[in-house]
Amino acid sequence: MSINPQITVTSPLLPDLQEFSSYLQQIWDSRWITNNGSFHQQLEKALAEYLGVEYLSLFTNGTLPLITSLQALGLTKGEVITTPYSFVATTHSIWWNGLTPVFVDIDPSTGNIDPSKIEAAITPNTVAIMPVHVYGQPCDNKRIDAIAKKHSLKVIYDAAHAFSVRKDGQSILNWGDISTLSFHATKVYGTIEGGALICHSAEMKYQIDNLRNFGFRGETTIVAPGINGKMDEVRAAFGLLNLKQVDAAIDARRKVAILYRQAINQIEGLTYLPEQPNVQYNYGYFPIFIDEAKYGMSRDALYEKLKANNIFGRRYFYPLISTLNPYKEYPSALPSNLPVATKMANQVLCLPMHHELTQEDVERIINTI
Repeated sequence: MSINPQITVTSPLLPDLQEFSSYLQQIWDSRWITNNGSFHQQLEKALAEYLGVEYLSLFTNGTLPLITSLQALGLTKGEVITTPYSFVATTHSIWWNGLTPVFVDIDPSTGNIDPSKIEAAITPNTVAIMPVHVYGQPCDNKRIDAIAKKHSLKVIYDAAHAFSVRKDGQSILNWGDISTLSFHATKVYGTIEGGALICHSAEMKYQIDNLRNFGFRGETTIVAPGINGKMDEVRAAFGLLNLKQVDAAIDARRKVAILYRQAINQIEGLTYLPEQPNVQYNYGYFPIFIDEAKYGMSRDALYEKLKANNIFGRRYFYPLISTLNPYKEYPSALPSNLPVATKMANQVLCLPMHHELTQEDVERIINTI
């Protein structure tokens, strides 16, 4: 047995196996395993109520809602302003729609797209802005939405990290024209794989539901070149059970975050993102930023040291999307255009963060740091 058992960067939220088995038995008995079954319908309704949104469409993963959002808004050519500091799915969704991503720099206090940089990137070809609520930190939606309104642009919020996040008591998923969620196993709330798209009208939801089902509207009519994005009954059942325990999981994460902050405050050269006022967080991630000159060790050296002690962090987000082969030739991808994002990507290390971490685990992580 290892003296230092493995501590992973995350751990999936799993429902009670016996209870899940009873749901599986119902699926087996019904012989209905996909195509808008009973559990799918129940989960859409339960999530909309829990999240404080009116119109929610379930998807089989978190990337397809991003791709579908652009299609639903009728964006077929032009430029979309976005952030390089995200998971690649954000920019991939733009590329898959035949649109051109335009990168702008980020705010060092949140990691989110910097609204003060957006207008300079707008051209006659700009059709939308796609910000990301990085690590569940709410974007500056008032400034972003004001810019979008001024220039007649659509706004799609990639809210993959923002499950249940609220600001001033209201769900941030209601911001913009559309918001999307990921229910991947690494997230605070998961359906194994899964995702959702949030919109603001019954007509838009109807259109989105058509698009996620090959474009079918009725038995024989195809209205658009849609995709197969439907969530199956097994994932929906898994998600219904996880919804019952997600609040307790978030509270456990919050306690870990408190311990991390108390410790990091005492270590020179390490910082973390401050919490915004009046925000209800989900504590999905705990990124720290390493100033090598002050800490005495580089980010990568600390990453390897933790790994040598069987502790697995994640350099998230690194490398920047703008440095990857599909996108690095865009003029907006130049590092000189993205100094804050470049610095954060080179300094960031997400510490282990999940509901199963014990105080002993956290103490071991901190002592190693």
